[in-house]
Amino acid sequence: MTNPLEELAAGIDPAQMGKAKISIDAFIAAYNLGEAELIDIRVAEETAVWQVNIGMRIPAPELPMRLDELPKDKLLVVACPHTDRSNMARSYLAAQGYNVKYLQGGLLSLMDRLKGVGAQDICLER
Repeated sequence: MTNPLEELAAGIDPAQMGKAKISIDAFIAAYNLGEAELIDIRVAEETAVWQVNIGMRIPAPELPMRLDELPKDKLLVVACPHTDRSNMARSYLAAQGYNVKYLQGGLLSLMDRLKGVGAQDICLER
């Protein structure tokens, strides 16, 4: 009898792992072209404390019930403050057939990149 975790680990291709994430600058470029949509998966309490005014807000626990709201014609970029929850959400959405990546560095890094004059780098009117 084999260990399920060993089976899972055996199926992981390290060469493919980098394809699960997108850099902040690559996301901004794709978002500005209308090719990507940000999915903020934080829970309501988190978004009440600090807001990100781009993309969609769908808390991770609500994803299964709200799949019909997600565009199928764009790259979905899931994000949380760092990357832990967003990578889990990415795995779920990928299993549902979506073209999806998680945001490398998370929302905190995105907000750091867009602070001050960096804010002009993202298109707010799409």
